[in-house]
Amino acid sequence: MEWYRLTKEELFSNLESDEDGLDAISRQERLAKEGPNELSKGEEISEIRKFLSHFNDLLVYALIVSAALKGFIGDFIDMAIILFVVLVNALIGYIQEAKATDSLNSLSNMMSANAIIWTGNEKVTVDAASLVKGDIVFLKPGDIIPADLRLLDAYNLVVEEAILTGESTPVNKSTDIIESEADLGDRLNMVFSGTLVNAGSAKAVVVETGDRTEIGKISEHLKSVEDSETPLITKMKLMNKQIFAVVAGLIVFLVIFSFFYRDMTGDELLSAMIALAVSAIPEGLPAVLSIILSVGVTRMARQNAIIKKMPAVETLGSMEVICSDKTGTLTKNEMSVVAVITADDLFDTTDPNEHDNQINQTSSNQALTKMVETALYCNDTKITYKGGVREIIGNPTEGALLDWANQMALTENVKEISKLPFDSAYKYMATLVDVEDKRYIYLKGAPDVLLDLVEKEVSHNQVKVFDESPWNEKIATNAKLGQRILAAAYKEVSNTKETLTHEDISSDMILVGLFGIIDPPKKEAIEAVRVSRQAGISVKMITGDHKDTAMAIAKDIGIENYANALVGKDIEALSDEELEKVVMSTDVFARTTPEHKLRLVEAIQRNGQIVGMTGDGVNDAPALKQADIGIAMGIKGTEVTKDAADMVLSDDNFATITSAVKEGRRVYENLKKTIYFSLPTAFAQGLLVVVSLLADRPLPLSSVQILWLNMVTTITLSFALGFEPLDEKGMTRPPRDPKENILSSYAIFRTVYVSLLLAGLGFLINSFLGSKGASIPIMQTTLITTLVFGQVFYMINCREIIRFSITKTILSNKVLWYSLAILAILQLLVTYAPFMHVALGTTVITGQHIGISVLAGLAVFIIVEIEKTITRTFFKPKN
Repeated sequence: MEWYRLTKEELFSNLESDEDGLDAISRQERLAKEGPNELSKGEEISEIRKFLSHFNDLLVYALIVSAALKGFIGDFIDMAIILFVVLVNALIGYIQEAKATDSLNSLSNMMSANAIIWTGNEKVTVDAASLVKGDIVFLKPGDIIPADLRLLDAYNLVVEEAILTGESTPVNKSTDIIESEADLGDRLNMVFSGTLVNAGSAKAVVVETGDRTEIGKISEHLKSVEDSETPLITKMKLMNKQIFAVVAGLIVFLVIFSFFYRDMTGDELLSAMIALAVSAIPEGLPAVLSIILSVGVTRMARQNAIIKKMPAVETLGSMEVICSDKTGTLTKNEMSVVAVITADDLFDTTDPNEHDNQINQTSSNQALTKMVETALYCNDTKITYKGGVREIIGNPTEGALLDWANQMALTENVKEISKLPFDSAYKYMATLVDVEDKRYIYLKGAPDVLLDLVEKEVSHNQVKVFDESPWNEKIATNAKLGQRILAAAYKEVSNTKETLTHEDISSDMILVGLFGIIDPPKKEAIEAVRVSRQAGISVKMITGDHKDTAMAIAKDIGIENYANALVGKDIEALSDEELEKVVMSTDVFARTTPEHKLRLVEAIQRNGQIVGMTGDGVNDAPALKQADIGIAMGIKGTEVTKDAADMVLSDDNFATITSAVKEGRRVYENLKKTIYFSLPTAFAQGLLVVVSLLADRPLPLSSVQILWLNMVTTITLSFALGFEPLDEKGMTRPPRDPKENILSSYAIFRTVYVSLLLAGLGFLINSFLGSKGASIPIMQTTLITTLVFGQVFYMINCREIIRFSITKTILSNKVLWYSLAILAILQLLVTYAPFMHVALGTTVITGQHIGISVLAGLAVFIIVEIEKTITRTFFKPKN
């Protein structure tokens, strides 16, 4: 129902109510029929389900089955160790994962607790949840509006609607009927649930409650938007399927091969298959990935970017489009005077070089003096400072005038005599003031009104006849810059005048100039947009504000394709297919609703782009949840927005996003290095099992020894790779293709030949020791040591996937050296500690055995570096 278009008679007829409101019985009947004025809640995810979700992985299932089979054959120690590994992986993921969002509860918290209604011929305070359609509600300053209301009477009512509409300035409301279709922000005779009464008072009738309010529609959108899977999770699932398929294929092949060609008991065959599964599956990889992501989360938090869901760290690195709200995100969300326009001068108040010049002219330039006096004395706003933070008490636009005037060093003896408060019915404010023993009327308001009231103007420090044409040009020029224009006028009156009426300003008023007011862009946002574009990331502005304002801010900030901006009605006129084409060539969208923002994000995603969405208002929440990475403002953002987001900026600084993108790219590169390291080392151990079965030889390592190797070396060495810095060209490359497979053709090639290399060296050393008559424990301990050194040297290879790995940054990565020290201690325990001999079946080995192992590791390093040199010289892969 378009309530804003109805006459008062049509309104009450549809609501079956009148200006006397509803009686108690009618209210109870409607409450039973309509339900309470509350938002329905969505399904909450229990902590147990969150924890169990970390077991939902193909490779984890394989390990659980292996553990169960170990228990079935009575090997309970091995079963316990495998299950312990699985549990540790899940715990790391669960502990590091941010708590699940609960945006619907936060929406409910935004709704008013109480409301004053008219019922039974008296004002009664009731629980806001009991409001029904047809109730008559009274509003006063500071009230959170309890439902969607149509205004019946309004006195200087100003409502802060930025959280719902994105409107940068508070809205002056009226009771006038709106005959044509209007966007949400232009429905001036309506006020909406969850918004704030800034000033004035009103009487209104309830037209929508609960889920049917505008904030309720947002709630429904949040329920309908499913949590999207991050690119990292998608790629990891694909990689796990590929690993699982290889391992399962090998197991099936070896079972069939052993059944026909080897004389093995069921227990022996089962143990061999479990050993293969445990060796070929990189058990430590999920834990390491969680740790690396956690490190990224911690580093981002230090840079004021709080990550709520760990995979979002990596998503930032692949982000191709940032859809940003304007108010409070790209702009300061603080109205400022940016231009003071007189008949002779244009003062740019944003230029620090002009500031002293303006102050110096205050006493000598009559027009400028009167502009300052008007801003100071025709003003109902106060500015206070609490804890060092500026707070405007009153209208933000008047606060901007007062803030500018306070900087102009004007000292005068002043006394206010009378005033006419601002009212949207006549669009101006006037005051009668004594200044230095003279009495003046100061007037400010909408230019279209004041230009009809003035007869003279100040020019060259003289009062002259008013010439309207140049002023209209000045108004048009600055309005195109997105500025809100206010005009200022004055006249001197008799010292005996004590009261001010509207007739007093209908003649002899003198125009002194215009104020250009805007919510200016943040300087750091301008730089952030530049860096984003350099990194190949497109920035799009999606705002509820007016088109001219949005285009002006977009131009100042450096957003491309701002001239062909679309408004909400344009978006509604486009089909999904048409919008999908238009959205990539347009970067500014104004006068948008939550539905529009959601459609725009979906349209960009259908183009195959990874989308980030920033915002601070309730109206941004559905789009934030739909986006691949939702980014909320931490200071001025609503709780709803924070809960719907994946990342919260604790400093409300758009520039923080570029720092987060840099960290995201670093994390992804390090994850890739970890995978390049983990897979060949795991598959090499699997090859030891496969080749042994095919060659009808005893398994060179037990499943527990293999598990030890996988967990300890993978976690310590992969963990070190997680702290590698991003290379110097990391933020000048375009975002990687979101469809890029982690296991590229080169990654598969590298995995295969390094696996063969490590396994081959292992067999070579094993055969050498066997020929010398070494015992099985010595052979196994030496093989473990060989694989450890092979992995140590190969980890250094993986510091750079293609380039030479020993660079100056190797010294700056202290974690690498700590990890090597920890691994050395663990390896010494395996070799020389009796309790480890019992647990793993190892024994003491000599320096000669260790020397052989070191030489094998060094051979791995040299061979891989030779291959990298050949590859980057002749094949130039993308990695």
